[in-house]
Formats: sequence, C-alpha cells, structure tokens
Amino acid sequence: MAPILELQDVHASYGRIEVLHGVDLAVPRGAVVALLGPNGAGKTTLMKVCSGRLRAASGHVHLGGSHVNDAAPDALARAGLCTIPEGRGIFPNLTVAENLRLSGLAGRASAAEIYETAFTRFPRLAERYDQLAGSMSGGEQQMLAMARALVTDPAVLLVDELSMGLAPLIVRQLYDVLGQIAERGVTVVAVEQFADMALRVADFAAVMTHGRIVAFDEPEVIRRDLAALYLGGAAA
Repeated sequence: MAPILELQDVHASYGRIEVLHGVDLAVPRGAVVALLGPNGAGKTTLMKVCSGRLRAASGHVHLGGSHVNDAAPDALARAGLCTIPEGRGIFPNLTVAENLRLSGLAGRASAAEIYETAFTRFPRLAERYDQLAGSMSGGEQQMLAMARALVTDPAVLLVDELSMGLAPLIVRQLYDVLGQIAERGVTVVAVEQFADMALRVADFAAVMTHGRIVAFDEPEVIRRDLAALYLGGAAA
C-alpha cells in the first residue's frame, strides 16, 4: 500500500539558511511513527513543511498520493491532515467549549457530537467546560489540543513535542491516547525529543539529525541504536 504521507528529497530553508537537506520519509497508512532527534535536528521544520506552514524549496511532498507542495494549511486540513503544533495551539482566552466548537466549524458534526467525541476521550475537559483554556494546567491544555484535533476527524495527525513542559505521568497518559487514536485508523506522526514514551506506542521510528533522516526502523531497533544515531554515526 502506498504511504499516506511521503517526502522525497525535500529541502527547506529560512532565508539563506537551509535546515532540511534532502529529507526522504514514507509514513505508512494507519501507523504511529515517532520522529526523534536532538534539538536543532530539523524536526519542527519538517512538520511545518508537511502541514503547509513552510514551503519546501525543492523536492516533493505527497499526501494520500497527491502532490501537495503548494497546498495551503487550510487545504491540507480539509484533505484530512491535522497538526497539534509545539506549544499546543489552543485559544487561551476562549473556554474549553468554545475551543471545541471552533475546531468543528469546518465539519458537519453538531455541537453535541463534537462534545461527545472530546469528552468521551477526555472526561476531565467536561469538568472544565466553561473554564478559560489558558487558565488550565499544561496537561489539560494538551488534552484540549488533542481533543480539538480529534473532532476534525483527521486521517493524518501531526503532533509536535507532546511532552513539552509536562510531568511524565501526564505524558504517558497522552501517548496512550495517541495509541488509541491510531487503533481507529488515524496515521500519527509524533515529533519527540525524549524517545522513551514515543517508542512505547510507535509502530515505526525515524531519527533525524542535521536536517536529514538517518534511520527508519521498528522501535526496538531504533531504541538499541539511538545513542549512536544521535551522535551522528549513521550520517557519516
């Protein structure tokens, strides 16, 4: 089966500074792929290219077999690609309910269906229904970000640094939810600096260093070789 998301020899830059140096990545349909690597490896830049927030300087990006290099973020969202960006991407001055309703505007679901989807997966959000999102804990805000993504009924979910600023127990719970989402057929790409939690639920893992993918394999293989890969031995 063709990959649902594929990058071929993708280069991307900020001004004159090239960050991605020919990335090749094929994400299998329905899989959880952990995208690992040290700070500065280019992981977030890669996510921006996949989501249309940064245009590739060269190379090819395909979603569901279609060439999407020039597609805008809203067009990719309508095609089924949803992003939970680094920093969560919620509206802090809106309530939990308002955040959820905004996420569902592009779809056909009613407010009741949106709330059922969100609150079944995250009961704690039901308790925060009228609370301003910015006043919640970091873990609750990340739950809201994930719930906002779920109500769009995505085919591909990109998650950037799920663990940022959160306690390990909360991170473990959120990764368990990602695994459950994948069981429904959603493809998940999770960018993570800290590998253990992501590898626990991943079907495959890719390691990125110096703007390139240097390894793609099953989690057990990546876990075994992770230290050497981070040090750049595989890129030499």
